[in-house]
Amino acid sequence: MNSRIPVFTDDPGWHGRRLKEAFAARGREAVFVSLKDCHFAMAYEGSVREAPCICIPGFEYALPEGVFVRGVPGGSLQQVIVRLNVLHALQMSGVTVYNDGRAVERTVDKAMTSFLLHLNKIPTPSTWVCESRTQAQQVIQRETAGGKPLVIKPLFGSQGQGVRLLTQNSPFPVPHSEHVDGLYYLQRYVDSGEGAWHDHRVFVINGQAVGAMVRHGSSWVNNIALGGRCELLSPTGEMAELALAAAKAVNIDYCGVDIIRDRQGKLYVLEVNSIPAWKGLQGVVEMDIAQALVDDFLNKLSAERSVPEMVLCA
Repeated sequence: MNSRIPVFTDDPGWHGRRLKEAFAARGREAVFVSLKDCHFAMAYEGSVREAPCICIPGFEYALPEGVFVRGVPGGSLQQVIVRLNVLHALQMSGVTVYNDGRAVERTVDKAMTSFLLHLNKIPTPSTWVCESRTQAQQVIQRETAGGKPLVIKPLFGSQGQGVRLLTQNSPFPVPHSEHVDGLYYLQRYVDSGEGAWHDHRVFVINGQAVGAMVRHGSSWVNNIALGGRCELLSPTGEMAELALAAAKAVNIDYCGVDIIRDRQGKLYVLEVNSIPAWKGLQGVVEMDIAQALVDDFLNKLSAERSVPEMVLCA
């Protein structure tokens, strides 16, 4: 058994340090690796085909038992596809991938997340996704004229970056290239209480809600990265049930589920995050979230089949 575990990330930071400590507590060494530095080497020697090889820096002689995914770097469409293909290929080769590539794809793409939530009858705000600026204009005018503000978000993005509120009094305000990158993701705004804005984050590991918090914002965007304030919330009841249903809908090992309650008391799932931050949540819960993640990951390792032997990468 190789005690070293690749943690895919380009910026270990606080979360990387906590994971490294959690792996060390279980006799394992976390090794930070960028997916940008991984590659494929598939070769023939004469007429004999060598086994496909997935090359991970520091693991040239044998694939690890498992990999922990903390980040998939952005890039061109081709680059992102190949980085995700590394995750898919590792899983097909018997390596435990946590979270796996399919789960990352389903959740990093807000359109697919919204579709899966809708398909599974999980309450989520009305959403429109289109490439046409004309279609987007029509949706915005129709909705805002009816007194229903919209939120426009980058299809790929997190921590509240690039999110804009559209109202009837707003001109069509979004520069095509700067904020939408040729794709409009429009979601009906849910008012959680003007001047008392808040939403909720429920952290799910292996089908269990292990922690939750209320995030209070100084504006309608409540993300901790943008100055939101955290308050402990019991991970039970309707909130937890909704988070677990959302996690099941996207078929994921662990995630952060963002939920909002409107003025009438109805709950809606906003997003499911496959590479969630938990620094804010860790500040209000007693359990060690990094340790819980590592323990679940290691439990999955013991349940997986052995890794096929691979050839040395060139």
